[in-house]
Amino acid sequence: MIRVKKEREQKRREENREEEKNRKEEKRRRKKRRKKKKKEKIEEKTRKEMKKKKRIVPRPIESSVASWSPGYRCHQCGTCKRAEENSYKMLRREVRLRKEYLYRKAQEDRLRSIEEKKQKLKSALDENRLIPTEIRKQGLQLQKLLEFDDEGGDGVSSHMDDEYKWAGVEDPKIMVTTSRDPSSRLKMFAKEVKLLFPGAQRMNRGNHEVDTLVHACKANSVTDLVIVHETRGQPDGLIVSHLPFGPTAYFTLYNVVMRHDIPDIGTMSEAFPHLIFHNFTSRLGRRVSNILKYLFPVPKDDSRRVITFANQDDFISFRHHVYKKTDHKNVELTEVGPRFEMKPYMIKLGTLENESTAEVEWRHHAYTRTAKKRKALSVE
Repeated sequence: MIRVKKEREQKRREENREEEKNRKEEKRRRKKRRKKKKKEKIEEKTRKEMKKKKRIVPRPIESSVASWSPGYRCHQCGTCKRAEENSYKMLRREVRLRKEYLYRKAQEDRLRSIEEKKQKLKSALDENRLIPTEIRKQGLQLQKLLEFDDEGGDGVSSHMDDEYKWAGVEDPKIMVTTSRDPSSRLKMFAKEVKLLFPGAQRMNRGNHEVDTLVHACKANSVTDLVIVHETRGQPDGLIVSHLPFGPTAYFTLYNVVMRHDIPDIGTMSEAFPHLIFHNFTSRLGRRVSNILKYLFPVPKDDSRRVITFANQDDFISFRHHVYKKTDHKNVELTEVGPRFEMKPYMIKLGTLENESTAEVEWRHHAYTRTAKKRKALSVE
């Protein structure tokens, strides 16, 4: 009787152990299924995001235009996975650099406001006037800061210094493209614009989005992206976007005369040109002249090619000439073309892929009472 009880007890314990083992195994399987499901969900979400954003693999720059054509990645082979990881690293780096740039810009705004208050206090003390009411509470602090100022220096450094910090050191690398589905005249105009900038490259737009173009240009160390637009076959728009952080300038084009319209005009010189900027005297005028000036490399002294940007009533006349000396007193000037008039209507502190969120530095307001009288690019 006792032995039967012991056998039953042992059998019950074995059954309990077996049940516990099965329970743990089932729990382990459920956990594994949950992990697998979660992983599949993350992969599906990543695939959707990548498909939505259409990120590209950075490709090395080559001489051919085909090397600029962006392509999409697959998510199967190991090479593409490594390229995906590199792309994520590049995006993280780009976000970090953008944050640093915005932080420096905020610091610049703060320092500029302090500098303006210091100048107000200094002018009031020099002219023996009353201190302006808005700075009276901070007068003693500003006076202490003024003691450390000297005659040297150029005031607060600008974010423009960061945008064009390599100007004159490295030659600019320009990419020229068109709007989607360009006409034959716009393609001709894009070819002529490409020849204006020494060392520029032209890319067929195809169906590529602006985000794709900008990412490809950044991956290949392009300094400026130039896009030309048209209306019914007539070129009427020009966008100059400086990379990697901006600015982006928008121009309207008028009275475009292309080299293709003139028979037997010959070839265009591709020497580094001398630049002439006339009547860009206001702060905005200097800003626009800098945006245009840094599209060109530093020329040699003996270059016979001259490009002129002449401002009159906020219309910038573009002219392109070559000259040669006829004797020791006279020179002969020959227009090479193309020629057109440009009018800026907006400058944004950002690049084209974040156009909707970028801060507007300046915009032409047409529907105001003094819009026709006001001159933005010059001080008259």
